[in-house]
Amino acid sequence: MVQLPVYDGYIFDLDGTIYLGDQILPGAVDLLAQLRRDGRKVAFLSNNPTKNRAQYVAKLNQMGIPTSLDEVINTSYVMVEWLKSNAPGATVYPVSEQPLIDELSAAGFPISERAGEIEYVIASFDRTFVYRKLQIAFDAIRAGAQLVATNPDRFCPVPGGGEPDAAAIIAAIEACTNTRCSVNVGKPSPIMARTISTQLGVPPERCLMVGDRLHTDIAMGAAAGMDTLLVLTGDSRRADLATAPYQPTYIAEDLL
Repeated sequence: MVQLPVYDGYIFDLDGTIYLGDQILPGAVDLLAQLRRDGRKVAFLSNNPTKNRAQYVAKLNQMGIPTSLDEVINTSYVMVEWLKSNAPGATVYPVSEQPLIDELSAAGFPISERAGEIEYVIASFDRTFVYRKLQIAFDAIRAGAQLVATNPDRFCPVPGGGEPDAAAIIAAIEACTNTRCSVNVGKPSPIMARTISTQLGVPPERCLMVGDRLHTDIAMGAAAGMDTLLVLTGDSRRADLATAPYQPTYIAEDLL
């Protein structure tokens, strides 16, 4: 990896940066161990809401990266925190997989499938998406519900390719309701940037954001005032830099 200045906080994307599927990526274990030995603050940030934070902690520990719960933030956590601040007690309908549903329920948010009761439709990465879910979202938004989302990703990188992500769910709901998603809490949203900076207790200008996606990881870090490192182990390629609105501070093939 390129030689970097020393930062107080290091923020790492997960999918495509630390691991790909269940395969740890080159250099990740050694780099994280060195940062911890040096006393640096480390956090992990994911736009993937199909696991809760405890599941991410378990996965990282199993891969040889000792991690605590307060070092992991993902979009389901940020969505719950945003709702607590902006719509406490609101009735929601998540178009999502079970982990987000569980987190919303645990936080006390009523979940309904009745159009007149739903205040927020939450679009998310949902591999269980079926027409019935689209119909409920359609009815709720026509009855006055707002459309919000956990993340804007078009696909989630997996070994050998990718899986359609939340952008596909958002687009389907927007297309049939003739409305637009009003809030997206995932990278590159400043909501996510503020959450992770607060969690670390480090100002953005003393953080390095490390990720594989120009339009989420790098865009969020740059907009928040962080230096950024693009690793070419996941989504983005060098050729993509020509049209990227935000340029990384550093580029590396991997974390070695």
